[in-house]
Amino acid sequence: MRVLVLQHIACEPPGVFEDVLLERGATLVRVELDEGDRLPANLDGVDAVVAMGGPMSVNDEAEHPWLAAEKELIAAAVRGGVPFWGSCLGVQLLASALGAEVRKGSVPEVGVLPVHATAAAANDPVFSGLAWPRPTLQWHQDTFDLPEGAVLLATSPAYPHQAFRVGDLAYGVQFHLEIDEAMADEWATVPAYVASADATLGSGGLDRLLGDFRAGMEQMQDDGRTLFSRWVDLWA
Repeated sequence: MRVLVLQHIACEPPGVFEDVLLERGATLVRVELDEGDRLPANLDGVDAVVAMGGPMSVNDEAEHPWLAAEKELIAAAVRGGVPFWGSCLGVQLLASALGAEVRKGSVPEVGVLPVHATAAAANDPVFSGLAWPRPTLQWHQDTFDLPEGAVLLATSPAYPHQAFRVGDLAYGVQFHLEIDEAMADEWATVPAYVASADATLGSGGLDRLLGDFRAGMEQMQDDGRTLFSRWVDLWA
């Protein structure tokens, strides 16, 4: 099992999703785009694609030209039936790659906040069976329209489009459930993340945010493993 991981900053790896893949015996092919790693020319030999978060917008192609090629690769994956999972920036990339608009929302959605399931989630093989709403770590301001044919699976009061599926194997989630304690510790040392949290939540905002995260970390990680494992079960 060979999984292509599209990473956009070193401190946002797949976290508990990676644990699931390694437990299944997968080989991860990591491409860190912000560091200049090159995308593969095609998806030959790739069993699945996982796209993670990052501080940039999908619309920042002038600053990050690789975004255009990444979206083309994601679109090719979906068209070709290659399983796809996108988190945070990853779900926005999926939406944009499939022709939907991604834009800045009215206010940032930042904090440990509840996400609610839609009626369609009850019949979805990944999202069904959990007792929604669930706590999630949110940290974004961009939002997206749903691509043509997408099934909305989760929503929140501030940002109605929180998770969707296209076809049987392409999933995206706006929220974070993959973060482990080591990642949280690293985020606390990134000046840009500290400044971003403080701008939204006030002085000391990142410390409070990570404190809330750690208080509910085990449940969020369990949910992340459950959802991601169910997705892997669809194709592995």
